[in-house]
Amino acid sequence: METALSTSVQAVVEMQPEEAITDATGLIEAKEVDFFYGTFQALKKVSLEMRPQRVTALIGPSGCGKSTFLRCLNRMNDLIDGTRLEGKVTIDGHDIYAPQVDVVELRKTVGMVFQKPNPFPMSIFDNIAYGPKIHGIKKKAELEEIVERCLVRAALWDEVKDKLNQSALGISGGQQQRLCIARTIAVNPEIILMDEPCSALDPVATAKIEDLMLELKKQYTIVIVTHNMQQAQRASEVTAFFMHGELVEFAPTRDIFLRPKDPRTEDYISGRFG
Repeated sequence: METALSTSVQAVVEMQPEEAITDATGLIEAKEVDFFYGTFQALKKVSLEMRPQRVTALIGPSGCGKSTFLRCLNRMNDLIDGTRLEGKVTIDGHDIYAPQVDVVELRKTVGMVFQKPNPFPMSIFDNIAYGPKIHGIKKKAELEEIVERCLVRAALWDEVKDKLNQSALGISGGQQQRLCIARTIAVNPEIILMDEPCSALDPVATAKIEDLMLELKKQYTIVIVTHNMQQAQRASEVTAFFMHGELVEFAPTRDIFLRPKDPRTEDYISGRFG
């Protein structure tokens, strides 16, 4: 895939940070996205770009559409009957809702980490080796190299290197979440989606996940849904504020929290509602 700069709605372009787009892959563009659960419209004309080597935070009150939007980016909403998307979502200029798109390959490109750690009921080693095996890698030495590399990248290797054959269900919740991140990057994605990945974790484990995001953004596009305003400020360069299915404001994180342009944004981040 080749990275392409959006030429869509001028208002959206104006809200982008001023840094130039890198040559990295993983540019996500949403253009006039409407999303429906049956007759209920959960997203209304959402347009924004999420750039490579950035962390983009999606914030807003419960039910505002931010998790729905996140799941549009790897078509997880396809698993729900009666849903439909109108508009366009592209990755590196390619329409991910085009009829010819292989959804399995899409979800390899766009990995996802969920709110609650969900390691497979198998060994730590097999959790990470599972994806590469599915995609055709069978040699033990190659799998061992992938497992070690991914655990190192997830800042987990030193903690579990002597437990690789033990059940992944036996490690702590914070370790399980980092294991799930390691499992995600084992299949070489371009993009990592995180749906409130720290909501079930203690502050120490949360800090480790945030440090990991800052390291991983050097290689991946990261999009995170969070209710934690401090986490959005610490971990992201860009923030999108959603309300009632609409994208209210999209700007550099420092501007969202210090100089919001929309009074609804200011009311939310100051705790007046939500």
